[in-house]
Amino acid sequence: MRHAADEPGAPLGVPRDPAREAAERELSQHAYTQHEPGLVRRAWNWLWERLFGTLESAAFHAPGGWLGLLIIVLLVAALLLAIRLRLGALRGAAGPGRGGTLFTDRPRTSAEHRAAAAEHAAAGHWNEAVRERMRAIVRALEERALLEPRPGRTATEAATEAAHALPDLGPRLLAAAALFDAVSYGEQPATADDYARLTALDEAQRDTRPRLATAPGWTAP
Repeated sequence: MRHAADEPGAPLGVPRDPAREAAERELSQHAYTQHEPGLVRRAWNWLWERLFGTLESAAFHAPGGWLGLLIIVLLVAALLLAIRLRLGALRGAAGPGRGGTLFTDRPRTSAEHRAAAAEHAAAGHWNEAVRERMRAIVRALEERALLEPRPGRTATEAATEAAHALPDLGPRLLAAAALFDAVSYGEQPATADDYARLTALDEAQRDTRPRLATAPGWTAP
């Protein structure tokens, strides 16, 4: 004998099979959620809405709307670029004692630096020739034990220290260091006369005997 609840078209209010109702609910929930965007998509939509909303608000308040906002962004970017370039120029045009390191590559002998300087001079590359000749001078002073080899030393530091051992050449050593910094970091072009002065200084330091007395040596003005 069948119950009325099992007949097709059973009246409302009659309890149905609980397992069947649970299955129907699960299917309905799956059908509803399977078309929802995933977590990554929802996060992207949220971020885009916030970003676009911010830009839209800024464009609304900026003169000229979106075009005005674009011009403002370009002006800010140009200002930041100009500041960066200016700071780089200020760092490059370093004053005495604040230049970059004298030696930047593998250690080479004074003879090797002189040979490199001569090659650059022959080709008319005076900036490179001046730099290499200054390095030859400092390396020669290290080879003579008048300077202690020290990585990271600047040209001005080397000239100041060398002036205590070679006080007669002190002003010329400091002038050479200032020239090295101006050519290397201050964008000052070197000339053939600059190279000739450093060549003469290199020859002079090789012929000058150090002053090793205990009395105070030459000091920079």
